[in-house]
Amino acid sequence: MARESTRARKVRLEEIHNRLYGEFPDPQCALLHKNPFELLIATILSAQCTDKKVNDVTPFLFERYECAADFAAASLEDLEFAIRSIGLFRSKAKNIRQCCQLLLERHQGEVPQTMEELISLPGVGRKTANVVLGNAFGKNEGIVVDTHVNRISNLLGLTSSKTPEKIERDLIKIVPRTEWTNISHLLILHGRKTCIARRPRCSQCPLTQLCPAGQDRTVLA
Repeated sequence: MARESTRARKVRLEEIHNRLYGEFPDPQCALLHKNPFELLIATILSAQCTDKKVNDVTPFLFERYECAADFAAASLEDLEFAIRSIGLFRSKAKNIRQCCQLLLERHQGEVPQTMEELISLPGVGRKTANVVLGNAFGKNEGIVVDTHVNRISNLLGLTSSKTPEKIERDLIKIVPRTEWTNISHLLILHGRKTCIARRPRCSQCPLTQLCPAGQDRTVLA
């Protein structure tokens, strides 16, 4: 596909967006949570780990540790044991405890609602902050770029960037702000169901005619 103008990408993205909504009319965050605090902890745990694995661990975790004070007072050994099945569990346990200690010191144990305050917490980067702000507070401050969003936005020709920061900037230019949170959910759901990394189902994909990579695969087939 020839290089598109930003306007042309916006038009194509709108159709991509509409088709994905047709398939996933109620996109939601895959991490199970009951409140902003649980979402914050679950998102810290999800770094380099599948949402499914996190969801296997958090019901027990949140039954044992219900609030920031509980995590802040826990021993590292106990926290590590509780999340031992998750990758990088030692560093995550340390970050979670320190994060909760700062929540108590700076925010009365509550999850802050600004990007600046969130990214100042241990274990919280821009991606985690975007997840929390968008899903817990309905604040579209940015676009979550995980491995699915990275891969699929490149395949769709919505960006040619490779780093999450640059991909986010590219997407922000063409995605309406009201949809910054949902576009990530839609691309993630599409990546899990159809645009699977090692075996993409291009023949079953509703986006094939809008996707440079899908059109190439169709021609080759």
